[in-house]
Amino acid sequence: MAAHLPILPTTIVGSYPQPSWLVDRALLVRKGVPRTRAADVWRLQGEELAEALDAATLLAVHDQCVAGIDIVTDGEIRRESYFNHFATALGGVAQDRVGEGVNRNGGRSLVPLVTGPIERTEPVELDAAMFLRAATERATKVTVPGPFTLSQLAQNEYYPDQRALAFAYADAVNAELRDLAAAGIDVLQIDEPYLQANADAARGFAVEAINRAVDGIDATTVLHTCYGYAVYVSDKRGGYPFLAELAGTDVDQVSIEYSQPGLSPDVLRRLGDKTVVLGCLDLSTEEIEPAERIAARLRAALEVVPAERLVAAPDCGMKFLPRAVAAAKLAALAQGAAIVRAELNG
Repeated sequence: MAAHLPILPTTIVGSYPQPSWLVDRALLVRKGVPRTRAADVWRLQGEELAEALDAATLLAVHDQCVAGIDIVTDGEIRRESYFNHFATALGGVAQDRVGEGVNRNGGRSLVPLVTGPIERTEPVELDAAMFLRAATERATKVTVPGPFTLSQLAQNEYYPDQRALAFAYADAVNAELRDLAAAGIDVLQIDEPYLQANADAARGFAVEAINRAVDGIDATTVLHTCYGYAVYVSDKRGGYPFLAELAGTDVDQVSIEYSQPGLSPDVLRRLGDKTVVLGCLDLSTEEIEPAERIAARLRAALEVVPAERLVAAPDCGMKFLPRAVAAAKLAALAQGAAIVRAELNG
């Protein structure tokens, strides 16, 4: 890694608040989580937008470093959502039409329309990753949507079934991850929220697709699964119907929401010997949790998972918080981890 990591390292899931001078935050919230392009959320265009994206990314990196976060991301500042930036950049996706699919709430959403073979014709996140790598000496992480979720949020007019579509997406993700690893990114995360939303379909082919996506990747690999952003999902008591299966994947770490759902530490046993990236911040509230509360969550997890296999993180979706709140929550996260780290070190 680019920097030595302490025991109980801290990170964020991926996203961080985009400044209000960069995006129309109210419009972004109204749009939900864009699956297709949503260029109208940006307040600037052209060269001004490019410069603003660089500045906002440096701000996100700065906030994480000041808070004491060990493994930083670029905050996904350049993306309208975790999903659409990658999904709409691939060959085989119609550029002049969009499809329609079912979202996790049973409603209909606009999604990419697959009309040909899925191909990654050029790197998608590589330039942003290299900018991040140059911006900090800390360990870095980059996220991309995972192949199962990509297959669930697309209208398929080309492949014989969703399994074949997911495998095609897995090959595209794998090519992207290889370039990111070669660029020196330490941690590579695939986001798979629809493992929780569409568990029955996941049991058919998700593990195979995930393993295909991370095959041969020379970096720490993480799979993130969640209930959806807190700004849209207030009740997260449904549990993880597709979790034990992740113990059989080839990823190194599994990232889950833990605080807002109020999970029992016993749930972590289902992940076998995976390193657990534990959601220690509840993002459904703007309350700045005391560091001792975060420390208590980590201590409870340590009854199940050894310290060398535990990473402290927020729950999912920091981008919808006010920046000042997000920064303060991250500082509390780092302080809570430091409390427990000192206890472990005697």
